[in-house]
Amino acid sequence: MRLMVLFGIMTAMIAAFACQRGPKVADLVFKNGTIYTVDDQFRTAEAVAVVQARIAFVGSNADVQAWIDDGTQVIDLQGKTLVPGFIDAHYHYLGVGKREYHLNLDGTRSLQEFLSRIKAEAEKTPKGQWITGRGWIEEDWPTKRFPTRQDLDRVAPDHPVFLTRADGHAAVVNSLALKIAGITAATPDPQGGQILKDRRTGHPTGMLLDRAMALVRKHLPPDTTFEMQRNYALKANEIALAYGITQVHDMGVTWDVVDLYKKLYESNELAVRIHAYIRGPGEDADRLLNEGPQIGLFDHHLTVRGIKIVADGALGSRGAALLRPYSDQDTHGFLIYKDEEIYPTIKKATEAGIQMAIHAIGDSANRKVLDLYEKAFADIPASRRKLADPRFRIEHAQIVALDDMPRFAKLGVIPSMQPSHAIGDLHFAVRRLGLDRMTEGYAWRTFIDLGCYIPGGSDAPVEEGNPMIEFYAACVRKDTSGYSGEGWHPELRMTREEALRCLTIWASKAVFEEDIKGSIEVGKLADFVVLDRNLMTEPEERLFDIKVMMTVIDGKIVFERKP
Repeated sequence: MRLMVLFGIMTAMIAAFACQRGPKVADLVFKNGTIYTVDDQFRTAEAVAVVQARIAFVGSNADVQAWIDDGTQVIDLQGKTLVPGFIDAHYHYLGVGKREYHLNLDGTRSLQEFLSRIKAEAEKTPKGQWITGRGWIEEDWPTKRFPTRQDLDRVAPDHPVFLTRADGHAAVVNSLALKIAGITAATPDPQGGQILKDRRTGHPTGMLLDRAMALVRKHLPPDTTFEMQRNYALKANEIALAYGITQVHDMGVTWDVVDLYKKLYESNELAVRIHAYIRGPGEDADRLLNEGPQIGLFDHHLTVRGIKIVADGALGSRGAALLRPYSDQDTHGFLIYKDEEIYPTIKKATEAGIQMAIHAIGDSANRKVLDLYEKAFADIPASRRKLADPRFRIEHAQIVALDDMPRFAKLGVIPSMQPSHAIGDLHFAVRRLGLDRMTEGYAWRTFIDLGCYIPGGSDAPVEEGNPMIEFYAACVRKDTSGYSGEGWHPELRMTREEALRCLTIWASKAVFEEDIKGSIEVGKLADFVVLDRNLMTEPEERLFDIKVMMTVIDGKIVFERKP
């Protein structure tokens, strides 16, 4: 019996060795390209071969011929660039799809244009029905002021209106919406939110910050039917694939949404991989802590192993929590939760091997989250953790005190950042912070030099969700017109190599998947993007115009741009 077992082991070893040494017939081959592998040495290649959804060969045009026979699909890149599939490390998946079904206020350049879009929507909407939308940014308008309920009343007096600012941390509503929600001059601010009120009269202006939005949002008509949610998901899938996105880190979902994803994967309706973070604190997060993670479902298309919490608001709406007051208003912003509301979740996650991802934009919020992480690591030492390296994240890490930046590397905390936030926010950040604090903002270079790696995302639908804009923002640090102003600190930009890592291998590492995704290496999943131009050599002013020609997931072409 022992001899038979040894013979079986030897036979298996010989078969494995032969498999490694001798090429099989490839299902798919790309050749004649400029291939950036994004491996440790950032090597380039001419060709890549795929066998059963995995990368089987990376090398030269001459050597790839051994992998080709009559059944191989061969794609001649004709000199085009091929890179690992883009991974958006901070995304709101259903929100991207939902954006296409509601009033989209992206790109409004004045208060008048903003109101004109609302008026047009009101004219085609039956009276009494809600008008909802998102995407406006008052900083793009000449007036630089928040809209008010009176502004909305002029163009939509007969419809309750709820319109979310682009950052998702503020909304403006009209008088009818305030009436439905019962919000008056006497309504107190909720914990972690603010009802802006007229300093002269004390009446609500119509602006609601962070958790104050829930006072009106709970009255909105539900859009959680399976068919509507399915529409959002399929539209998001279409948009992501056209941008070359092969995986997203979906921030702050419920278990109902996870169930939706499972049904869509079971019916083969979704192609994009989703790494979901459950919304916390609360029952949904507690369920994950009790039941444990779900990893690599549907052939590595769906993983649930993290919790997302929001610690403060946004800089634009002055909800980000700052150590010193805002330069343009006498406020420090605010923290969303008290320590005792979120620390038990952080502590349990540390022990249970569940990853934390906490939104923190202001320097006070970042310090608070670092303090809570450090306390949890001290309370739950590595010997008591399911994961010795928990890879806890801080989402955004936009404004961080210089003294706190080294703590990220020391604690092993990942600064998960969205480059496009900088090229938008820097138009108003100097007014919010003053020039003296600008070296503490969007400090990619500082974090990298301290030994951190930065997973890059877009925060779509807050931003467009185009990885090439993120790449451009990271390595150029100018807005898309080429403008760079005082306080923009170009020395804090990334190199092009770092910018590509940020959207591929660093994003994979941030979710424990660097061994199977994020670079073009033998054995990894065959997720690629074909670009019409070379992102490593294209002039900076044309980087964000680079087009995705093809997106490949699991060795299957899931998007192809038509001529």
